[in-house]
Amino acid sequence: MFEKEVYIKRRQRLKSLMNNGIALFIGNVESPMNYPDNTYHWRQDSDFLYFFGIDLPGLAGMIDFNSGEDCIFGNDCDVDDIVWMGPQPLLKELAAGAGVENSLPLPKLDDYINQAVSGGRPVHFLPPYRAEAKMNLGALLRENPCQMRTKASESLVRAVVSLRSIKEDVEIAEIEKAVHIACEMQTTAMRMCKPGMSEQEIFGTIEGIAWARGSGPSFPTILSINGQTLHNHKHINILKEGRMMVTDCGAESNMHYSADLTRTTPVGGRFSQEQRDIYEIVLKANTESIRKAGPGISNRDLHLGACEIIASGLKDLGLMKGDPAVAVTAGAHALFMPHGLGHMMGLDVHDMESLGENFVGYNDEVKRSTQFGLRSLRFALPYKPGHVFTVEPGIYFIPELFAKWKGEKKFTEFINYDKVEPWLGFGGIRIEDDVLITAGGSRMLGKTAPKTGEEIEEACR
Repeated sequence: MFEKEVYIKRRQRLKSLMNNGIALFIGNVESPMNYPDNTYHWRQDSDFLYFFGIDLPGLAGMIDFNSGEDCIFGNDCDVDDIVWMGPQPLLKELAAGAGVENSLPLPKLDDYINQAVSGGRPVHFLPPYRAEAKMNLGALLRENPCQMRTKASESLVRAVVSLRSIKEDVEIAEIEKAVHIACEMQTTAMRMCKPGMSEQEIFGTIEGIAWARGSGPSFPTILSINGQTLHNHKHINILKEGRMMVTDCGAESNMHYSADLTRTTPVGGRFSQEQRDIYEIVLKANTESIRKAGPGISNRDLHLGACEIIASGLKDLGLMKGDPAVAVTAGAHALFMPHGLGHMMGLDVHDMESLGENFVGYNDEVKRSTQFGLRSLRFALPYKPGHVFTVEPGIYFIPELFAKWKGEKKFTEFINYDKVEPWLGFGGIRIEDDVLITAGGSRMLGKTAPKTGEEIEEACR
């Protein structure tokens, strides 16, 4: 945990944004894999961590916006628990560590909620994403658990997003720890990227680094020679000369702050000329976007600028044609880059998306596009100092998408389909870094994994 003053100040800031009722934060519980005593790896709810910091299951936190009081609800361990788990701190000791003076047994939460509801006081809660949390909330509020997400408090969501979006110095330090781990994961993958190696072996090795250095991966590692599949979680292939391996991986620090880095490595350690040509376009989109990022510049504008670099580079190779800016406005580039430039990052690798992506990345003035590609942009608002983002442009040759668009004669004024077709076995290239927006611009967070073509080839050697 951070010092208790960090959590006290966070709850005070939330109280300044909310003026009535109570906020209820249901912590996560253990979740069985295949029978009750065999559970998945424990991970606390990020919003509970943000305001209370206690990384243990079976707890709930309450903030009273009328009285100003905070309370932790939970149960102390008994002797039977201690036999299996060893000595555990008392609930009041855990609460004190978060700067909370009041702690009550978990069954008392039901009484507290009933009293608030009967008194006509609003009970604010965030959209639950786990079935157990939905069931608990439904039981407490005497509501259908299936309706809990739609009944979540929009005012609380907006308040929490406004707080968590701006990272404190202690948070940035934790994110940098996670980036250092992810950098080690990437350099290890580069050294292992040799013909005859299995994806599974590399995947297992680098996820082991995440467990050895922090609290595990921040998301399931994407590692494949089929880099044209954006979220490829199959690791069944054997690496072959002439292919490239996309490694999109991240780690959590021991405080659960995330990192997310992507590198693309040639199997055998040398890029072919075609691979280098595409790689340099993606690298330019990455580095130019990071250079331009700063307060007041919107992530949408940065995304569109990266897409223009990609369209222009592909035009130079004869794969696209026409005015690159016009092609991007039309959405023709999305054949090659169908995703957004990046996402916010913090306690969640896609920070706060459990609260609703549009609440995090859009507002009443900036609406999500319906255009293919651009609609996948998770954040479109202007940057502010303290924002942490990924910058991850890519170029992909997706045979199924190519066949669909060619059959529809889509964007024939911008895409040279005949010249693209020989590239359909190419795969994909993505380059991703983690960036902090500062008062004067931006800076890369943590260690920088090898990124230029020369650096990657050297790392492979």
